Amino acid sequence: MVLAVPDALRGNDAAWIAAGALVGGAILVRSPTVRRIAVTLGIALKSVARVVWSRMGGRRGTAPAVVRRAFEDLGPTYVKLGQLVASTQGIFPEAYCEELRGCLDRVSPLPFATIERVVRAELARPLSHVFSEIDQTPLASASIAQVHAARLLDGTDVVLKVQRPGIGKTIAADVTILRSLARLVAQTPRGALANPVAVVDDFASTLAGELDFTREAASMAEFNRILRDLDQHEVVAPRVIDAWTTQRLLVMERFFGTRVDDVESLRARDIDTEAKLLLGMRAWFQGVVFHGFFHGDVHAGNLMALTDGRIGFLDFGIVGRLAPEQRRGVIDTLLCFASGDFRTLAATWQKMGSCDASVDMDALGRDLRAVYEPLLASSVASVNYADLLPGILRTAEKHGMRLPRDFVLVTKQMLYFDRYAKMLAPNLNVFRDPRLVTPLAMDVLVAGMGLA
Repeated sequence: MVLAVPDALRGNDAAWIAAGALVGGAILVRSPTVRRIAVTLGIALKSVARVVWSRMGGRRGTAPAVVRRAFEDLGPTYVKLGQLVASTQGIFPEAYCEELRGCLDRVSPLPFATIERVVRAELARPLSHVFSEIDQTPLASASIAQVHAARLLDGTDVVLKVQRPGIGKTIAADVTILRSLARLVAQTPRGALANPVAVVDDFASTLAGELDFTREAASMAEFNRILRDLDQHEVVAPRVIDAWTTQRLLVMERFFGTRVDDVESLRARDIDTEAKLLLGMRAWFQGVVFHGFFHGDVHAGNLMALTDGRIGFLDFGIVGRLAPEQRRGVIDTLLCFASGDFRTLAATWQKMGSCDASVDMDALGRDLRAVYEPLLASSVASVNYADLLPGILRTAEKHGMRLPRDFVLVTKQMLYFDRYAKMLAPNLNVFRDPRLVTPLAMDVLVAGMGLA
């Protein structure tokens, strides 16, 4: 076959170069990573321009807000990254941590027709063969998935968590870009200490777990199995409908109840909020101590007082799993903390692989005491839990340490529980109340003997 060459290109080098660029661009644009690089650069340039214009106008302090807007414009990967930055004070500048706490994982809902196509494709059959009805108005719309109420043919009320089309490719491209940036940051002295490549790898692993709904379903089943083993029948996760659950579609029992932060509604229901909080926390701690498993994102939307009197944990996209040696480290940490032995706590951190033998254990112990000792104060009002995690991370950075991810994750959940305690039970100190501490100490001792 002979290709005809347009007259405009004959003997015209510039035209050939232009044509080649167009063909090359057409090929490259097929790559999701290249497309995301272009989008990322465009939003980054727009963000830089916003900062420059603000500074030219004499305004200060706008950079963190511009970064937050850029992260939200870039979508789910960067929204999740913003939330990660917000929760790791001591590594990132405080102004950015504070601003990125407002990074919203809420987006405009997709048309129901789009959701319907995804569900039909995952079920490989008409929706009417499985559901008697699906509410077209979503219960929630986030960057990775959209949630709809539905009812099975047998009358069971369920919730459908439906993954947004194409989100996996977008996140994979974003992670590739972030890994490249992390390698550059790692070449700087401060960057090397923060270990950005490991941070991105861990971040990518977390996102991969959130994109595979079968993993979330397995975590929910594991949580329920552990609670049954612990004889905790008043705390529960939704039951998964395995027959209709896939990587992109999660079908689960629908919970009815009140969010833990809806104080007015809880009081209107005449619920003993303090007792319910203690019940939920005890079950959560027992999962950590005896099984090394815990829900890793107990924000208020994921914890409910159910209408049947039970406590419900929702959304198992993020969970923590501790290997035996890690669980031993967490147990030792709890014991050291309870006894106020911060020198031994420093040695425990060292054994957990957080620092090397060159660290001054006495100095580290003194710094840990300064961070943790307010928790032992007799007055609840003297404890500022909001500063706890930043203080821990600043102490770690000072001594050249990298705290294990799951240790930080456990600490974050403790801060969530304390926030609920301040709303629901102002006289409850979650670290000192004997109704929690005494049974927890017994659990720790029993589990510690088994791990010795």
